[in-house]
Amino acid sequence: MKPAFELVAATTEFVVLNKAAGISFHSEQGAGLVVQAEQALGFKLFPVHRLDKVTSGLIVLARSNEAAAQLTRLFTLHQVEKYYLALSMSKPAKKQGWVKGDMAAARRGAWKLLKTQQNPAVSYFISQGFADLPVRAFLIKPYSGKTHQIRVALKSIGAAIAGDALYQGAAADRVYLHAFALRFSLAGKVYQYQYQQLPEQGTYFQQLSCSGALQQWAEPWQLNWPDYQQPQSTTAIDNHNRLTIKHV
Repeated sequence: MKPAFELVAATTEFVVLNKAAGISFHSEQGAGLVVQAEQALGFKLFPVHRLDKVTSGLIVLARSNEAAAQLTRLFTLHQVEKYYLALSMSKPAKKQGWVKGDMAAARRGAWKLLKTQQNPAVSYFISQGFADLPVRAFLIKPYSGKTHQIRVALKSIGAAIAGDALYQGAAADRVYLHAFALRFSLAGKVYQYQYQQLPEQGTYFQQLSCSGALQQWAEPWQLNWPDYQQPQSTTAIDNHNRLTIKHV
């Protein structure tokens, strides 16, 4: 059985963990991620953001109240660059671009994307297909932090995440969503922390990682992501900032 997490990095202010899929962030019927990490590492930890139970990948936990306040502020102000990997067995309506819209609660704990944009969930994605696999890989950068944002975004373009039954994703051995990379800078630091972790759980993720197919996304912050603050239309931004990738 895969452990609940792996330690990716530790500083005096925070730790970065690689959370396993299926591990709850909060303590439910048993100890959640934070409690398990405290028990394993031997010191107090403070949550500053969270991942869905079905999502694997990078998560930051602070080591003091002061660090927690700094990091929480960064996440709240969307000053932490976050990048996710997802796989879908469906063909998307478009291969890359913006997904924007307000989100509203739907049935069974799900959410839905609306056409209005008063307080929208905002994501930009690129994707690539593979001749020898039935999945398409998506690299997503969220510009906001809404519940189920990426799961809803991909569902809205006709490419529900593989294994995500809540959003009508095709059956698979796991929900294929992984928190792939983080980059941020703490107050007083002249350098940026940046972390990347390839997914390890799931047959399709393992195949892609071993094949090296995801290497072109190895440092996602180096790609030419569009600026959401630009006072241009979505179409203009999409055309101007279109990333060069090979589509299959």
